[in-house]
Amino acid sequence: MRETGIKRLVIAGGVGANQRLRRELAAMAKKEGGELFYPRVEFCTDNGAMIAYAGCLRLMAGQTEELKINVRARWPMEELSAL
Repeated sequence: MRETGIKRLVIAGGVGANQRLRRELAAMAKKEGGELFYPRVEFCTDNGAMIAYAGCLRLMAGQTEELKINVRARWPMEELSAL
């Protein structure tokens, strides 16, 4: 907020269920004169179901990979091969 001048912060996804993060961000937003928005905890889910569905579609399309893991914190969708 301080660096961008934007005064509204939206937290979404599984991380939004973290109560300590909510408290810390609320304090930070108040200190910076901003607003914090997040969904009710029951709506703060991770994207595991979406990832499983995407994997299922790829498997049903005949796409397979060898059993290895390449971990990347961010993997742009455009870098994935098309189905």
